[in-house]
Amino acid sequence: NLLVKLLQNPRIDTPTNALNGFSLNGLKCVNDLTKLDMWRAYSDMREANYKNADKYFHARGNYDAAQRGPGGKWAAEVISDAREGWQGGISGRGAEDTRQDQEANAWGRSGGDPNRYRPEGLPSKY
Repeated sequence: NLLVKLLQNPRIDTPTNALNGFSLNGLKCVNDLTKLDMWRAYSDMREANYKNADKYFHARGNYDAAQRGPGGKWAAEVISDAREGWQGGISGRGAEDTRQDQEANAWGRSGGDPNRYRPEGLPSKY
């Protein structure tokens, strides 16, 4: 994908380069912030270590990223698909867990309330 190659190469990430009306510099910024959103959700999930909270954190990370606009939504989808593709092959949790993770990812990206997946008793700081 050309856009992925452009975003991964900082030498061509200048305000004078544009794609569909957006500067590559701006897209890189959204991509970096999306990574931060996704990382924060993952980090919180690890910190919470709370039973049945996985899908909530999937939805929340994608929701937060998608709130940054189309670039955030796109980057969240790319990150989620890559993670599930990688995890699906090594986690041993199986295709059904991957399907449920992707359902929660898509729910969050579409603007759905992540609390749909929030387990009862999860501390309010999350």
